[in-house]
Amino acid sequence: MKFIVSSLKLLKNLQALSGVIGTKNTLPILDDFLFQLTENELKITTSDLDVTMSVSMVPDMVEGTGEVTIPARLLLEIMKNFPDVPITINVDNNTLAVELIAGEGRYKLAGHKSDEFPQLPVMTDTSVWEIPADVLARGFEKTVFATGVDEIRPIMSGVFMEMTENYLTFVATDAHKLVRYRRMDVKSDVVASFIMPKKPINQLKSILATMADEPVRIEFNKTNASYVFGDYVLICRLLEGRYPNYEAVIPKSNPNQLTIDRQTFLSAIRRVAVFSSKATHQVRFRITGQEIMLTAEDVDFYNEAKERLACSYTGDDMEIGFNSRFFQEMLGNFDSNEVKLEMSAPNRAGILTPVDNENEAEDLLMLLMPVMLNA
Repeated sequence: MKFIVSSLKLLKNLQALSGVIGTKNTLPILDDFLFQLTENELKITTSDLDVTMSVSMVPDMVEGTGEVTIPARLLLEIMKNFPDVPITINVDNNTLAVELIAGEGRYKLAGHKSDEFPQLPVMTDTSVWEIPADVLARGFEKTVFATGVDEIRPIMSGVFMEMTENYLTFVATDAHKLVRYRRMDVKSDVVASFIMPKKPINQLKSILATMADEPVRIEFNKTNASYVFGDYVLICRLLEGRYPNYEAVIPKSNPNQLTIDRQTFLSAIRRVAVFSSKATHQVRFRITGQEIMLTAEDVDFYNEAKERLACSYTGDDMEIGFNSRFFQEMLGNFDSNEVKLEMSAPNRAGILTPVDNENEAEDLLMLLMPVMLNA
């Protein structure tokens, strides 16, 4: 089999797929790209058993048909060093020897049989959603950072997605922080939900972000989900289990409400956090009147920092402590100029929401559990 393609187009597709390849694959075949050539289409696939992703492209010229797997690392390394030129790839169907021809250069590498490459799962009893690519990308972007890494609770290592007749919801939590992102402009007559693992989310979100509002077809059952968009297809194994009742942990009554410029708040926390304990990363918020005092100290090294900020505040004077790393993460994932911090008590979760949300169809809420204040 033989085909000619643009080097940059091929490289772009290979790089999009390469994130699926694991670093410690149990099967050597999983270190390869699977190339399948038909009379008018080239399909390239990669897999780590849990996630399988493929892209289809139309070559400039095709001779013959066939299948071969090609070592991914070697192919990517050589492709990165070509300018935008036509690449001829010639595969001997008998020996599976692969030859790349670009200008005056000829490069040979050994291909492998495709027999052992994982087969795609057969999906039955599926539900189907159609979601605009930009909505899906934004939902993943706003939530995936809050997923957990606790192997004892694997379902919290993914993003919970639920569609109802009123909205589409994305939720992520690690028990210390929680993010709930809703879209009121995406809904379905059929209520359904599943938990997406973190790896395929990271694989999808960068590609989806470039596709504007093109529709993504999501087909899923209890064990797998497939995403079809543009020239790509991604199929992944879902996380199985019951997701925590996230609504139950969101405090409903929060009389103490602080409104502040987001960037000013974020910059101040970054500065003060430099002096916080490396074990707890604690920053103390002391709120009185219309100002907030940020304090951090590391008693082991006699380091201390204080910074005073103006804010708009209604409620009782209070002191509360938060993990500064988590707080910075959250503030960094808002787009609004101002944020509102709602609190009820020093031992209850704080709620962050945007003040000036440009998109009325969006509803973003972030929750952070406080840390116990030092005496």
